[in-house]
Amino acid sequence: MFAVDDIDDIVARVRSHGAELVGAVEQYEQSYLLCYVRGPEDIIIGLAEQLS
Repeated sequence: MFAVDDIDDIVARVRSHGAELVGAVEQYEQSYLLCYVRGPEDIIIGLAEQLS
């Protein structure tokens, strides 16, 4: 899991390089936005944005 400042921006940027979103961006309580992204070589990473 990687901490990011703007999850929507990161997802858009990695999609332009061939990655795809696995499922959807989900909100965990009032704390985080979370998602998984699969890269072009089938490596899956998690992204987390802490909400203020």
